[in-house]
Amino acid sequence: MAKTNPGRFFEDYAVGDVINHAVPRTVGAGERALYHALYPARHALYSSDEFARGCGLPTAPLDDLAAFHVVFGKTVPDVSLNALANLGYAEGRWLKPVYAGDTLRSVSEVIGVKQNSNGKSGVVYVRTKGINQRDETVMEYVRWVMVRKRDVDAPAPETVIPELNKTVPADQLVIPEGLDFSNYDFTLAGEAHRWGDYEIGETIDHVDGVTIEEAEHMMATRLWQNTAKVHFDVTARPDGTRLIYGGHVISMARTLSFNGLANAQMIVGLNAGAHANPCLSGLTIRAWSEVLDKAETSAPGVGAIRLRLVATKGGEPFQLKGEDGKYNPDVLLDLDYWALMPL
Repeated sequence: MAKTNPGRFFEDYAVGDVINHAVPRTVGAGERALYHALYPARHALYSSDEFARGCGLPTAPLDDLAAFHVVFGKTVPDVSLNALANLGYAEGRWLKPVYAGDTLRSVSEVIGVKQNSNGKSGVVYVRTKGINQRDETVMEYVRWVMVRKRDVDAPAPETVIPELNKTVPADQLVIPEGLDFSNYDFTLAGEAHRWGDYEIGETIDHVDGVTIEEAEHMMATRLWQNTAKVHFDVTARPDGTRLIYGGHVISMARTLSFNGLANAQMIVGLNAGAHANPCLSGLTIRAWSEVLDKAETSAPGVGAIRLRLVATKGGEPFQLKGEDGKYNPDVLLDLDYWALMPL
């Protein structure tokens, strides 16, 4: 009897399947340090325990995207080990901050399947929850991924495409307990721009760029225990390249957005996301943002801002799609998220 696990293929999924993913991960200060070593992360709430305490939190939490990567990485052996591409995200919410010492595990439910017309692969939709040691859900999100078929002659399952909200309503965003921006220190945060300074429709070129290196991507993917073959094995793709993990691009773009959005501190909602084109080592990532919406919250001094974050590999900023409605070839990422910002 075989002891090794080849991973799931498209025909192995059925709507309603619940997958409890191995292996739980206890996070510590090391994850924060490594995250800040891999990306130019400078948001003050995650960098300084004292700054976080001044904002009503007990200490600086793990970066929201670092927590996302840990939860995401748990799902890879069961969801995307044999993936061709991670296609998109929806209905994401961060429900509780993750602190050093927390232990995270992941649970996913299959909510949709659709075989592709070529009969060689299909799209699998899953809703994933990240759960801490107290059985509290710290985050949840939906993603869909294109997965190879093991047997191209296997019958196609009945197509089920879930109905997903295009945005997370502002009144469903969860504000961390105790968060208070009434005495927010704009000088230490790095910029003076507050919630009221941003207008819906405004665009921001984040100016800076970072060249993606193979070694750093490999370290990051190992850190998140992401075992997808296309990230590690050069024989897994026809062109002999390793695909850069999409989350690596998300984190790089988010940290580049500090220049212009230094006070967009905590990510609390993920409305939509698409990896528009593949990212490979050697590309230089740049980023721009568009303000899509704003909302007040019940927390003192705290506003919510909805942002489109676009990562590119060059070209002019603010050019997203062509006349045909397709993403421009320079666009790597189109991410729609909610963040919390001082009023």
